[in-house]
Amino acid sequence: MTGTPVTVIGIGSMGRAVAAAFLAAGHPTTVWNRTPERAAALVSDGAEHAVSMVAAVEASPVIVSVLTGFEATVAALTPAADVLAGRTVVTLNSGSPAAARGAAAWITGRGAGFLGGAIKNVPAAVGAPNTLLYFGGERAIFDDQADLLRVLGGELEHLGPDPDLAALYEAAVGATLLPALLGFFEGAAVLAARGIPAAAMVPYSSKWLGMIDSLLPLLADEIDTGDYTKLGSSVALFHESLPSDAALAAETGVDLSWHRPMHDLLDRAVAEGYGAQSITALFELLRKSGDKL
Repeated sequence: MTGTPVTVIGIGSMGRAVAAAFLAAGHPTTVWNRTPERAAALVSDGAEHAVSMVAAVEASPVIVSVLTGFEATVAALTPAADVLAGRTVVTLNSGSPAAARGAAAWITGRGAGFLGGAIKNVPAAVGAPNTLLYFGGERAIFDDQADLLRVLGGELEHLGPDPDLAALYEAAVGATLLPALLGFFEGAAVLAARGIPAAAMVPYSSKWLGMIDSLLPLLADEIDTGDYTKLGSSVALFHESLPSDAALAAETGVDLSWHRPMHDLLDRAVAEGYGAQSITALFELLRKSGDKL
């Protein structure tokens, strides 16, 4: 192997995929995990297993953390704090923007470079040409590590110099995931009440999600301009459909209680005079309740 040596800390499902991608691309790869037994398959494929964090850090100029959060990354690296200087730490873990900033400050305070990133796909897609990774941190560090990181996915984006930008975008972009999944699960439950399999709605759900995708530029434009008149689907239209939820729940026996906060938001929007504006105007209510990051 002749590529840049790299150390991967944390070899859960995503960490294993990351380490395997580096190995497949010819990078000498060292792995570390709190549960050493998880390293066995990677070791059989050519990885080195570090028994200590000091050994893991000393093995490579680039350390990629795929632990469950920024706090876990700092805790894991703490025993090797004295040998971090001159290396680059890339985080591919979850957590808040504040936690990302804290980790970046701790890591750079030990003389290491920091790049905070995220993989926008599932472990099985690591290394695929259409897998997106985005990063926040110094542009020079991103440019230096781009060839190495492209092993993990063909689409790389540098979001800007702030070290917490990937975490910020993860919170923003990821906000659609659970509601979308719950909507699909609810739909499956509604069909199951009639003995219809979930697979029957997949083609139609795909079309529906494609329609939503096509609207995103318009929704973003309304939000960015504050002109909530272009979409054509008003807050009142959504509000008037609320009684149908109760009717659907009664007919199918499906638990729709997760809708209540959305109903409350629509009630507030109408009460505050947004009824005639497009549903995008709910943004105004959401941002009033949130704290700045």
